[in-house]
Amino acid sequence: MIKRSAEMTSTVKPNMRGGNGQAVVTDILNKDEYKGKARLVATITLEPGCSIGPHVHENEEEIFYVIKGTAVYNDNGKTEILNTGDSCICLDSQTHSISNDDEKETLVVLAVIMTY
Repeated sequence: MIKRSAEMTSTVKPNMRGGNGQAVVTDILNKDEYKGKARLVATITLEPGCSIGPHVHENEEEIFYVIKGTAVYNDNGKTEILNTGDSCICLDSQTHSISNDDEKETLVVLAVIMTY
Protein backbone atom coordinates (compact mmCIF):
# COMPACT_ATOMS: atom_id res chain seq x y z
CA MET A 1 0.00 0.00 0.00
CA ILE A 2 1.18 3.49 -0.81
CA LYS A 3 -0.45 6.59 0.60
CA ARG A 4 0.36 9.95 -0.92
CA SER A 5 0.63 13.08 1.19
CA ALA A 6 -2.39 14.56 -0.62
CA GLU A 7 -4.47 11.66 0.76
CA MET A 8 -3.58 12.34 4.40
CA THR A 9 -6.00 14.14 6.68
CA SER A 10 -4.90 17.00 8.95
CA THR A 11 -6.80 18.14 12.01
CA VAL A 12 -6.18 21.41 13.84
CA LYS A 13 -6.39 20.89 17.60
CA PRO A 14 -6.54 24.16 19.57
CA ASN A 15 -4.99 24.07 23.04
CA MET A 16 -4.23 20.35 22.73
CA ARG A 17 -4.15 18.74 26.19
CA GLY A 18 -4.23 22.24 27.71
CA GLY A 19 -1.27 23.46 25.66
CA ASN A 20 -0.74 26.83 24.01
CA GLY A 21 -1.82 27.71 20.49
CA GLN A 22 -2.68 24.84 18.21
CA ALA A 23 -1.29 21.52 17.07
CA VAL A 24 -1.81 20.24 13.55
CA VAL A 25 -2.10 16.46 13.57
CA THR A 26 -1.68 14.79 10.18
CA ASP A 27 -2.66 11.13 10.10
CA ILE A 28 0.00 9.29 8.12
CA LEU A 29 -2.07 6.13 8.30
CA ASN A 30 -5.57 5.65 9.66
CA LYS A 31 -6.37 2.81 12.07
CA ASP A 32 -8.27 0.91 9.38
CA GLU A 33 -5.19 0.89 7.11
CA TYR A 34 -3.04 -1.39 9.31
CA LYS A 35 -3.54 -4.34 11.63
CA GLY A 36 -1.10 -3.46 14.42
CA LYS A 37 -1.96 -2.11 17.84
CA ALA A 38 -1.09 1.50 17.14
CA ARG A 39 -3.76 4.03 18.02
CA LEU A 40 -2.00 6.86 16.19
CA VAL A 41 0.59 7.16 13.42
CA ALA A 42 0.88 10.85 12.61
CA THR A 43 2.98 13.94 12.37
CA ILE A 44 2.35 16.77 14.80
CA THR A 45 3.24 20.28 13.73
CA LEU A 46 3.73 23.01 16.32
CA GLU A 47 4.39 26.55 15.20
CA PRO A 48 6.54 28.81 17.41
CA GLY A 49 4.99 29.28 20.84
CA CYS A 50 2.65 26.29 20.51
CA SER A 51 2.60 23.24 22.76
CA ILE A 52 0.82 20.06 23.82
CA GLY A 53 0.12 20.19 27.55
CA PRO A 54 1.13 17.59 30.13
CA HIS A 55 -0.81 14.34 30.02
CA VAL A 56 -0.53 10.72 31.17
CA HIS A 57 -0.63 7.68 28.90
CA GLU A 58 -2.55 4.75 30.39
CA ASN A 59 -2.24 1.28 28.84
CA GLU A 60 -0.28 2.72 25.94
CA GLU A 61 3.02 4.38 25.11
CA GLU A 62 3.95 7.21 22.77
CA ILE A 63 7.08 7.68 20.70
CA PHE A 64 8.12 11.08 19.35
CA TYR A 65 10.77 11.43 16.64
CA VAL A 66 11.80 15.00 15.79
CA ILE A 67 11.66 15.45 12.02
CA LYS A 68 12.32 19.20 12.03
CA GLY A 69 13.05 21.82 14.65
CA THR A 70 13.84 21.88 18.35
CA ALA A 71 11.45 20.66 21.03
CA VAL A 72 11.27 21.34 24.74
CA TYR A 73 10.19 17.97 26.09
CA ASN A 74 8.87 17.41 29.60
CA ASP A 75 9.71 13.82 30.58
CA ASN A 76 7.94 13.14 33.90
CA GLY A 77 8.79 16.60 35.20
CA LYS A 78 12.33 16.73 33.79
CA THR A 79 12.83 19.18 30.93
CA GLU A 80 14.99 18.07 28.00
CA ILE A 81 15.81 19.63 24.64
CA LEU A 82 15.23 17.41 21.59
CA ASN A 83 16.76 18.31 18.24
CA THR A 84 16.15 17.06 14.71
CA GLY A 85 16.80 13.30 14.67
CA ASP A 86 16.23 12.80 18.42
CA SER A 87 13.52 10.53 19.79
CA CYS A 88 11.82 9.84 23.11
CA ILE A 89 9.20 7.52 24.53
CA CYS A 90 6.51 8.04 27.15
CA LEU A 91 5.79 4.66 28.72
CA ASP A 92 2.59 3.44 30.37
CA SER A 93 1.52 5.58 33.36
CA GLN A 94 4.13 8.25 32.62
CA THR A 95 3.55 11.95 31.94
CA HIS A 96 4.93 14.10 29.16
CA SER A 97 4.42 17.30 27.19
CA ILE A 98 6.13 19.00 24.28
CA SER A 99 6.51 22.59 23.16
CA ASN A 100 8.07 24.69 20.45
CA ASP A 101 9.81 27.56 22.23
CA ASP A 102 11.75 28.58 19.11
CA GLU A 103 10.84 32.05 17.87
CA LYS A 104 11.13 31.26 14.16
CA GLU A 105 11.25 27.56 13.26
CA THR A 106 8.32 25.17 12.99
CA LEU A 107 8.55 21.92 14.98
CA VAL A 108 7.44 18.70 13.28
CA VAL A 109 7.46 15.37 15.11
CA LEU A 110 6.44 11.87 14.12
CA ALA A 111 4.12 10.49 16.81
CA VAL A 112 3.24 6.82 17.25
CA ILE A 113 0.93 5.70 20.06
CA MET A 114 0.91 1.96 20.71
CA THR A 115 -1.72 0.29 22.86
CA TYR A 116 -1.49 -2.88 24.94
